[in-house]
Amino acid sequence: MSNKPTGSPGGGSLGLFSCVSILLGGMIGSAIFSISGLTIWHAGAAALLTWIIAAAIQMMYGLQIAELSVLFPRSGGVFVFPAKSLGRTERQGKIWGFISVWGYIGANIIAIAFAAIHIATYLGGGFPALGQYQIPLAVAACVITGVLNLLGTKITNRANAVLVAGLVGTMLIFICAGIFSGKWSASLMTPFFTQGVGGTTGFITAVPNAMMAYGSIVAIAFLVGEVKNPNKNVPKSMAISMGIAAALYLLVLATIMGLQNTQFFIDNPGMRFIPLSAVALTQMQHLTWLPKVISISALLALVTTMIIVMALTTRAIVATAEGGFLPKFLAKSNKSLKAPIYATLIITVASMIISCLPQFTFLIVNIGALFAVITISINCISLMAARKKQTYIPGQYRAPGGHILPIATIALIVAAYIPGLINSFALWAYIISWYAIGALVLITAFSRINKSAQKNKDEPAKSAEGEQ
Repeated sequence: MSNKPTGSPGGGSLGLFSCVSILLGGMIGSAIFSISGLTIWHAGAAALLTWIIAAAIQMMYGLQIAELSVLFPRSGGVFVFPAKSLGRTERQGKIWGFISVWGYIGANIIAIAFAAIHIATYLGGGFPALGQYQIPLAVAACVITGVLNLLGTKITNRANAVLVAGLVGTMLIFICAGIFSGKWSASLMTPFFTQGVGGTTGFITAVPNAMMAYGSIVAIAFLVGEVKNPNKNVPKSMAISMGIAAALYLLVLATIMGLQNTQFFIDNPGMRFIPLSAVALTQMQHLTWLPKVISISALLALVTTMIIVMALTTRAIVATAEGGFLPKFLAKSNKSLKAPIYATLIITVASMIISCLPQFTFLIVNIGALFAVITISINCISLMAARKKQTYIPGQYRAPGGHILPIATIALIVAAYIPGLINSFALWAYIISWYAIGALVLITAFSRINKSAQKNKDEPAKSAEGEQ
């Protein structure tokens, strides 16, 4: 191995500012505008703890992925990291990589579709005429996101930076308008632990949902092949972005809960996925412009989430295709823009299809959360395995805590998700079905790899016979 940290300096085009912009674009998205209401329904005021715990777990995970990205500085890390770290043979490692990436693809298609579904919901709050076009707007959003990703990294990043700046600005307007409205009251947050339908432990059962909001903390690590000096910029951008995102989330949650009590979201199921609009329409009617600001902010958040998540998913598909576990054509990229063509088209179409099923929103959220748990667990185990295989180089980034950090991360997410798995037949049915499809893809990949290996063996033999 080299005497300098692996992957540092990097040859990519993404500096620290671009990395932070991408992470914020991925994290400050659909979750705070929709899942925040779901966590309030679960936990009441204690949802504040839910989001703090979720941030801590995802930051723990992010630091581990940062270390893996420095050890293996190649984009598509959700496949690459397990493939390089796990298993006694290269093939076994790639199987683990495929299991990881298959769940990741499922989770991200759901995340994109979930964001698309809520575009009309939020636009309808400020612009009522648009609210009736839920499915057409969702499909259009998927198409636009796909086109932006096909235009290449530079153009996509510039668009994302502008969207993120607008998003943060509009969120701050909502926070200030709510807290200084004269109606905000901390008394609505008492009792702290027993307001939600989950009772005193509701704040724990809601953690997997909140974790989805911070899921893109690993975006830069999974795009590490495009990052300058990843040894420095990957962990640093994660810390900065998590601090900003968590602060904004908690301020938004506090604003919502200080204006509307938890019982309102229990009694009005339709309002759980539009909590910001709910408080604007019920408690701040005098600010007639506020619903429009929220609608614009939500639109920016949803689109930035879709852009980043699609970029991550397509890179994961490319890495898996290059590893031989998906058809090779999925690794094909546009030569001038270096954008993955077929991978982007497939994710766009799949997201469009799911976005046409808004009636399954609650189930979709929980399926995505479980997929995330599986992928996170595999990558935490990958770090422990990678540390045994790789020699540490002084100056190379290393996540703190040794093996305690990945073990604690797995324990926390499993403990948080166990309550949601009990008596959830539909959830398990969808998960098993998705991995059954993955098993068929894997079997097909093995058949293709074996045929290729046999062909390579036969060619020298035929050549020798010809010479004779």
